This record gives sequence, C-alpha cells and structure tokens, in this order.
Amino acid sequence: MRILVIGRGGREHAIVWALCKSPKVSKLYCAPGNGGIAALAECVPIQELQFEEISVFAKQQQIDLVMVAPDDPLAAGLVDYLEDRDIVAFGPRANAAIIEGSKVFTKDLLKKYKIPTAAYESFDAYEPALAYLRSQSIPIVLKADGLAAGKGVTVAHSLEEAEEALRDIMVDQIFGDSGAKVVIEEFLQGQEMSLLAFVDGTTVRPMVPSQDHKPVYDNDEGPNTGGMGTYSPLPHIPEAVVLEAIETIVRPTAEAMVKEGRPFKGVLYAGLILTPQGTKTIEFNARFGDPETQVILPLLKTDLLDIFLAVLNGTLAEQPIEWREEAAVCVIVASGGYPGSYAKGLPIAGLDQVKDSLVFHAGTALNDGQIVTNGGRVLGITGLGKDIVEARNKAYADAERISFEGKHYRKDIAMKALR
Repeated sequence: MRILVIGRGGREHAIVWALCKSPKVSKLYCAPGNGGIAALAECVPIQELQFEEISVFAKQQQIDLVMVAPDDPLAAGLVDYLEDRDIVAFGPRANAAIIEGSKVFTKDLLKKYKIPTAAYESFDAYEPALAYLRSQSIPIVLKADGLAAGKGVTVAHSLEEAEEALRDIMVDQIFGDSGAKVVIEEFLQGQEMSLLAFVDGTTVRPMVPSQDHKPVYDNDEGPNTGGMGTYSPLPHIPEAVVLEAIETIVRPTAEAMVKEGRPFKGVLYAGLILTPQGTKTIEFNARFGDPETQVILPLLKTDLLDIFLAVLNGTLAEQPIEWREEAAVCVIVASGGYPGSYAKGLPIAGLDQVKDSLVFHAGTALNDGQIVTNGGRVLGITGLGKDIVEARNKAYADAERISFEGKHYRKDIAMKALR
C-alpha cells in the first residue's frame, strides 16, 4: 500500500516509524515531515492545511491511505474533504473531531451523558465570565474553547493570575478565534493519565495507558508546554482503575458521539485525572497524543496498518491487538526559551552517538545535510526496557549524548511511577 502521513512532529515520526515495519506498506510519504522523518519516508513540501494540494498529490501518487495525524487539519475537515474526493483517510470527520476542537462542546456532551468531569461554566462574553470567576474558589482552571497548540489552558493559583488569563483569552485574544468562548472549571487534584483508544464508531479498543508531563520544569513547575515527556505503562496505578475509566468514561463517550450523530472513527484520546472522588475527564483529543505516541507505538506488537484498516472497515472488534510486556520512557529535549520564544536553525550534534534509545524528531529540519533545530520541542528520546527504571536510564543516558545550544529537558520524567 502507498501511504501518506500528514504532519511534522514527533508523533508523526513515531507513526511513520511504526508503519515502516508493516510488510503491507510499499511506499511511504509524509507532508511536510521533518529532518528525522526524511530518513524513513519521502517528505513532500505540502502544509497540513493545504487541502487541495494534499488531495491532488494523493491522486497523482495513487495513495491508498492518507493518515491525518494533527489536530488542526482534523478539526478543519481534511478527512471529509478527502473522502468527498474518494480518497481513503484515517481520522475522524470534522463533526466528530469537534470533541477536541471545542472545549464547550465536550463539556456539554459530558454533562448531558453524565460522564464524570469537573464542574464548569462556559461563556462567550468577558464581563459575565469575569463576574463568575470572581465568585469561585482558587485555584481554578481556564480553557480557551478552540485549538491553541496545547497552550490554551491555564491553572491559576491566584485570582490575579486567573483574571490575567481570562483577559489574555477573551480581550487580548492571544489565541485568536479559539478564545471567543471560554470554559471556567473547578481545579481537580490527583494523578493524571492519558488513555488512548482505537475507535471505529462503536468498538473501543484501549491502548496501554501513559502519563504526560505538561509543565516545563521539574516537579511540575513553570508554564504548560505541549508535553515534556511521558512513560508507559503506569505501575503505580491499579489496573482496576484503568478498566473503570474505560467503562465509565471512554466507552460511554464513544457511544454518546454515535447517539449525537457524530460517530468517532480514529484515535480517541482521553486526558483523565484520578481524584479522591474517582476518575474524571480533563479533556478529549481526536488523535494520537504527542508525546504519548512516542511511548505507546514502540510497545505495540500488532501491525499498526492492520489496526488502521480495521477501524476504516468497521471490523475493529475482530482485530487482534497485542502489546509488549515492556516499559517505555520518552524524554523531550527542548529549545532554550521554550515554551516562550526560541532560536531555530541551531546544529544538533551527537545523534550518531545514541546507543540504546529511539530518537523521534519533533522540531528539526535538514539543512545542507545537517540536522538543525526547527521548533520548541526538538527531539523525543524513547528508552525501552523490562521496567520503568531500565527504560528511564536508557532515555536519559542518550539524552545526554545529544547537544545543541540552549537545550534543556526535565530530569524527573516517570519519577511518579518510582516513588
């Protein structure tokens, strides 16, 4: 099969890496790809939101399957666009991708179907939102309604911080139209867990659970990022808790989407929090997570393409899915200044010195044969081992071997599993 993957980050590198192992894949393209993906697939200079160019390329190259990985083109309807032109595409249609594209939609859906989540109110005007905010207890969480590259959520620990975040979203519109509406919700405390599942509308097949680290600094301090590292499995979280989350949150949400006339077909990502009152939903995403994919796919024994085809054919219930009895830890190596402003084009050294880990490129480019930085999160170093300790040691040893000006990374990824 001839396959085109849409995207340019570490998630897409992991997807391309997994698809490369399928004997069914004869040719692999990635649009636009990055410096690392270029070693595995032919990268084509088409951007994620250039729908017409993607469609024309797919027709010209007789692409059998377009895998749409990022949130933006899914929410904007790339799958619909391709399917309307008789091009097979993996991912939810826009009316289902709204589960990530609108926080207000998702919170209202969870409330309607009594699926556990934080108490909240949503607003489309600043003054009533501000009045409500001032009536609530602190800490409190504010979320821009639409997509904001993983940066639209603020956990405010003072009223001043909360008011500033609300002003940023609704008045200064730092997230553009994504901040036309805002969700203000209660702050929940507890361990977080990412639970992804393959879904073909009705059938839900969970992946191994993982845990992301959003704040930029050790001990979960500093501003939120797109994710500074992740690991799987979660030895400190009982399997019964994971199974309960599947039955009380993930499966009911997929069923609710069918009832709403928005059947979800693709990868459904539940961001969950384990509170003293039980597991609750923080958010849903409509695609593989980044950097969760970088630990989940290396643990997958089954051919990823077979699973994609089962989702597309509605035969997911019959598709065997096997996982390795191993652990994976991914450490994100980021640019100096990230998640604020950062330099690009800095040469990366030491990639050829990596011994025991998979290196997934997130923000890199190929410049005259030299891999250089081209984003905030530059590389994901994934170590595999018999347990979290071994996987973690490998990832950190190899993260040390790579160097570029200003590089930084968290030193405490997966420590929650070891405490």
